[in-house]
Amino acid sequence: MAIVAANRRSQMMLFARPHDAQSQRVRLVLEEKGISNIEIIELKPGETNEDLLDLNPHNNLPTLVDRELVLYEPRIIMEYLDERFPHPPLMPVDPVSRARFRLALYRIEQDIYKLIPALEDGSANDLRRARKELRDTLMGVVDIFNAKPYFLNDEYSLVDCTIAPVLWRLEQYGIDLPKQGAPILRYAKRMHDRRVNRRNISDADDMND
Repeated sequence: MAIVAANRRSQMMLFARPHDAQSQRVRLVLEEKGISNIEIIELKPGETNEDLLDLNPHNNLPTLVDRELVLYEPRIIMEYLDERFPHPPLMPVDPVSRARFRLALYRIEQDIYKLIPALEDGSANDLRRARKELRDTLMGVVDIFNAKPYFLNDEYSLVDCTIAPVLWRLEQYGIDLPKQGAPILRYAKRMHDRRVNRRNISDADDMND
């Protein structure tokens, strides 16, 4: 069976989709942790993979396989990688701060990531509504992007890995922020420059991995 063959691998496997924010947020964690012993299998929209069908009953991406463990929700994958590879830590140590960060992740997923299907494949009306909702949501928390070097924190975290891929796609989604949104754009550029410097790669290679 494909699942047996996959579980015998000595390295991790990540089934991911190129040009996808959900997959990219996981890949940002891999980069931050310096995890290189991983096989990344990229699937285009509509493409099927027999191993993935055996491993993940929902057949959704990204999906992580680490020996006999199969994970297929981005936030679960990210938290697992942070605990499995503890340096550098991407979540606070104390329970109260961790809870706050988890709540921030949940809100980003509920308020922002839920809009991505309409932004990428929605009808004209759905696209218009999603653009307005995302713009309003970001502008409602604009002060957060001025308060700390990173999102809610002095250190890079899973929250940055989650929000940055969406901000990098604002132009792609056809969203123009008003001038009051400058802190959001500055934050997005800092996260982009940080990634480029960390990977020592060009802008052309950087976006939408």
